[in-house]
Amino acid sequence: MLVSDFHYDLPEEQIAQEPLADRGGSRMLRLDRATGRVTDDAFRDFPDLLRPDDLLVLNNTRVFPARLYGRRGGSRAQPPSPNNPAARDFLQGTVEVLLTRQINAEPNEWDCLVRPGRKIGVGEHLYFGEGSDLQAEVLARGAFGERRIRFEPVQEFFQIIERLGHVPLPPYISRADRPADQERYQTVYARERGSVAAPTAGLHFTPAILSRLRERGIQIAELTLHVGLGTFQPIRVQSVEEHRLHQEAYSISPETAEAVNRARAEHRRIVAVGTTTVRTLEYAATKSADGRIEPGGGEADLFIYPGYRFQVVGAILTNFHLPESTLLMLVCAFAGRERVLDAYRHAVKQGYRFYSYGDCMFLE
Repeated sequence: MLVSDFHYDLPEEQIAQEPLADRGGSRMLRLDRATGRVTDDAFRDFPDLLRPDDLLVLNNTRVFPARLYGRRGGSRAQPPSPNNPAARDFLQGTVEVLLTRQINAEPNEWDCLVRPGRKIGVGEHLYFGEGSDLQAEVLARGAFGERRIRFEPVQEFFQIIERLGHVPLPPYISRADRPADQERYQTVYARERGSVAAPTAGLHFTPAILSRLRERGIQIAELTLHVGLGTFQPIRVQSVEEHRLHQEAYSISPETAEAVNRARAEHRRIVAVGTTTVRTLEYAATKSADGRIEPGGGEADLFIYPGYRFQVVGAILTNFHLPESTLLMLVCAFAGRERVLDAYRHAVKQGYRFYSYGDCMFLE
């Protein structure tokens, strides 16, 4: 299966650069998997489209300001002061670091992407903040700008990150992040810090819409998957089967595991909000012999593409995804490649807004 089989054309002007003022005001394309029928709808009607016995599963991960701008400083043990003229020759220029996954808390080690990717070598030290509030050493080098770094011990590391970091907006949003993005590029139910990208299907929900869902008696459960490096890495092979996903940390509570297993036993539909929720549920099902969801956590790396047999998920709410991306392949696996691509072409023709801050689709 070729990666190019999942291509579609999208006018650049349909890539949403700004969120709507009203989270719940997005358009929603409905795709009936059985018939291929496409309907243009509105997300605020989503609660009325669900069945009363559906189980809705959300990803409650919280995005943190994972993009840092700092300075390179060679391999000296002591940081230079940026205000000291004698240190100017030592400082080698600016660097951008995108933290993608915490490997250890003590010592504080992270996988990250760096720019400029070719110049930053193992052993080099990086400094962040006016007074070098954070210092890190490059431990290992990977392909395509990947690095592993270790931060020097500091108190309240994440408080410093919250102060120095920037919202890691996706690269197709061609503007700098703004203070408003700190709240808007976050679901209203985000709780568990750890993602470098929002589970964007959840951005459409408001407290009022969640209340309407509960008023209809629809059960809601939550899990956590921290979105990591795979979101930012394009597929660099021609054959779909050759691609491998990066691991992403997940956790499922006993309450959610019980709710999912009960819904399956009662033949009730499980509606996943976002591809991150889909991958977490389906990965967890592969970890037990009978497909039951067990509480706990781990590292998920399930790559879902056409030919995959879904065990848990019966409907998906998702945003529109990039051409030739793993997320589009997952959606095609669920509803059929031709039907999904036909639906995307319809969305393009009808002027839908695409990607993270764009509109959504409901596959049922």
